[in-house]
Amino acid sequence: MCGIVGYIGKNQAAPFLLEGLSKLEYRGYDSAGIAVYDGSHIRVEKSVGRLASLRDKIEGDMPQGAVGIGHTRWATHGRPSDRNAHPHTDCSGDFVIVHNGIIENYLSLKEELIAKGHEFQSETDTEVVAHLMEEVYNGDFEAAVREVLGRIEGSYALVFLSRKDPDRIICTKQDNPLVIGLGDGENFIASDIPAIIARTRRTYILNDGEFAVVKKDSVWVTNREGEPVTKKVFEVNWNAEAAEKGGYEHFMLKEIHEQPKAVRDTVSPRLSKDGKSIIMNELNWNREFLDSIKKIFIVACGTAYNAGLVGKYYIEKLARVPVEIDIASEFRYRDPIIDEDTLTIVLSQSGETSDTLAALKESKRQGAKTLAITNVVGSSIAREADQVIYTWAGPEIAVASTKAYTTQLIIMFMLSLYMSGIRGTQSQERISELLEALKKVPAQVSETLEDVEPIKTFAKQYGFNEDVFYIGRSLDYDVSLEGALKLKEISYIHAEAYAAGELKHGTLALIIEGVPVIALATQKNVYEKTLSNIKEVKARDAVVIGIAAEGDNELEKYVDHVIKVPETDELLIPVLTVVPLQLLAYYAAITRGCDVDKPRNLAKSVTVE
Repeated sequence: MCGIVGYIGKNQAAPFLLEGLSKLEYRGYDSAGIAVYDGSHIRVEKSVGRLASLRDKIEGDMPQGAVGIGHTRWATHGRPSDRNAHPHTDCSGDFVIVHNGIIENYLSLKEELIAKGHEFQSETDTEVVAHLMEEVYNGDFEAAVREVLGRIEGSYALVFLSRKDPDRIICTKQDNPLVIGLGDGENFIASDIPAIIARTRRTYILNDGEFAVVKKDSVWVTNREGEPVTKKVFEVNWNAEAAEKGGYEHFMLKEIHEQPKAVRDTVSPRLSKDGKSIIMNELNWNREFLDSIKKIFIVACGTAYNAGLVGKYYIEKLARVPVEIDIASEFRYRDPIIDEDTLTIVLSQSGETSDTLAALKESKRQGAKTLAITNVVGSSIAREADQVIYTWAGPEIAVASTKAYTTQLIIMFMLSLYMSGIRGTQSQERISELLEALKKVPAQVSETLEDVEPIKTFAKQYGFNEDVFYIGRSLDYDVSLEGALKLKEISYIHAEAYAAGELKHGTLALIIEGVPVIALATQKNVYEKTLSNIKEVKARDAVVIGIAAEGDNELEKYVDHVIKVPETDELLIPVLTVVPLQLLAYYAAITRGCDVDKPRNLAKSVTVE
């Protein structure tokens, strides 16, 4: 997630803007910029790379002025570069914008504005907002912003600065955080509290659809229609470290709770306006291309590999193309059979995973077509692949991946549906049914996060066990692998996931009295078989925690505890069932006193073989 700051008051703006952006560096970014009104025009300075690069650029020539905005960018549309960095301006330089989020209809707006003579300087979706301001402005800054908001679609925190009306900053939000800090003869704007905590602890937390006009001595908040909103001052009582984590104890927990937004941001821009089809502007594949693909490899490491297992199921089930999946560190050493009729899909959160990058290069060397699914624009894997699809999860700080995994599942699901639409392997009725289910997933993930008390209780009860087993069939088995990995990573409990049907092939020897078994039972075509496997471990006095969908009243008869997730299509339920498994791992680590965000011996991105 990008960082936003703003200042208007009695002091110089630039020092606060740089200070505030430095407090948001933990969020991750690839470029930074500020814009300051100097009394006659708005001076914009920006630079790719770390904030230090921007400081070096303006050292000795700091922008002068008491009103300004700033931004650290995490790339989504357009690779990291000076010209893609925020803030963005219109043709005249009269309007300057910073933005977090995604403008879903930016392409159609951009085409419209280019036809009217506007010249764009960047590849970003944000720049269209600045040009729209120029297009609709008729002397009333506030009215122009409201008109622009009526034209754009998507998620955003937006901050507007105008040379024509420099005694105010206007800001608004939808699905992205924005906070206003209240000072004495000065006011502050930020995307997160750490940016302003050193200056004030009195804040307004904006809600979706609220619109604020911020002057140096006043803040006026309305709804989108212009009706006044009474805001209660929120006094921040966190310390600076806690503020960086949004009040959560750890980044991992914060990122678990960011999953509804991450899923929404990844899904929304890729749905057609009528909601009946998938749009993959990154690909533009046709029937001829897909018919030429005789085999697909999915290659990844760790959590991304676990997401790839689900992706293999999706592609074969929906698009009916044969898929092999490989651990990247093994792939190129087994001399895989690759040719020009092969598509290699690589998954990597960071886009820098050494083994995955090597597998990608080997595939290309042997003539395969390549597709990268990654979270980092401009990363090595994104640059190397023929085509790339980005998961818009925002930066992950915690070593244990959570929201990257769920967004990888979402992309694999949408890619499979996109392919099935081209290949005609699913009926339009089935595609519509799945898309309706997909639209509900962000809210269902939120619902899954609402009641964590039972999970905390289970973690306290069983957190000091040294062995935990996970079982499931079909997609439940794939998700159980990720659940076991999370537990191992951060709690250091020995955890193993097994295909439930394999219990009699040796695993049952490990089941003894009191050992916890996490049993996933959401797949209808193997449900009765899973129940049979649960009975096998219960017969050996295991303690069984079942994971089921709402409406399943059968499972609780055979297990000691049940965790339920919202009911959805069984293809999409992995996105929901992984959430309680993430939370169970988190609270088990807390119970054991482990360092959740920095587990021993592990790094966020493995960039050496």
